Amino acid sequence: MRLLTLVRRTDFFFVVVAILTFAPTFSSAQQKQIVWSADEKPLADQIHGLRALADDVRAGTTRDLALKVRKLPSTENKLRLALGLAGLSTEGDFGHDTLQEVATTLAETLRDRPVPWAKEKNAIREPAYPYVELATLVRYEHVEASLINNDEQFLAAMARLEADDGKREHLDFTLKDLSDKTWTFSELRGKVVLVNFWATWCPPCRKEMPDLDQLYKRFGSKGLVVLGISDEEMGKVEPFVREKTVSFPVLLDPGRKVHKMFVVEGIPKSFVYDREGKLVAQSIDMRTQKQFLEMLRKAGLE
Repeated sequence: MRLLTLVRRTDFFFVVVAILTFAPTFSSAQQKQIVWSADEKPLADQIHGLRALADDVRAGTTRDLALKVRKLPSTENKLRLALGLAGLSTEGDFGHDTLQEVATTLAETLRDRPVPWAKEKNAIREPAYPYVELATLVRYEHVEASLINNDEQFLAAMARLEADDGKREHLDFTLKDLSDKTWTFSELRGKVVLVNFWATWCPPCRKEMPDLDQLYKRFGSKGLVVLGISDEEMGKVEPFVREKTVSFPVLLDPGRKVHKMFVVEGIPKSFVYDREGKLVAQSIDMRTQKQFLEMLRKAGLE
């Protein structure tokens, strides 16, 4: 489960085979090998190829896939497809209606084929990952999941996300950038701060970076600070930033201490704080420039 959440917003579909690895009812052989039916295989291939599509085409294709997956028999593979599609549906702006269809398909699949609770080493029950994914869509993308609104695991997942947001409300950190300059979050009061977690190996991170850079240049004089935070080593980050001519500060978090403070298990993720240090907006995935602008407006930047 932890491996899955770590790669959730990058090559998600390649590891969606593992979504049931926390369920004790499946053997190791069943967990590692997927056999698609004749109806499932074309859908799996389309989901696999979504990132190669232009955004306008991808939006329609994603919605169409959600409807087709919904019509499949209730099997493990249907859940794999529904979850894989959900993991890719937030990489940009594909429209609320599209996200609603994706969420409805995942909710319906979980209603018809519930997944066992996840178990941690300390034996405390935690909601299984598919319920957390659905709750994430509901809380941050503002879709509905009426089919399982009263499901115990879904409610637990929603409570977990609320608790995570509470941790992000009052925090402070100090990190150094690529020039060895020290940045302390609490010393940026009076500024609008956008904290972006990313990595060089993450395709959605790379895709949104030029938009972040343009916004930093546009609003820097109005008090916007963009802090890009990576858990990679200097030798990987510095050449990438230099090649891409990134102008906003890039901070290194090699021990993942700040990632853990923000409860960041998948990237990219962005958090916007207003001039009083209040968390006013956040994203669970890649954003377009238009979406970033909407987030910044909540902090008073126009």
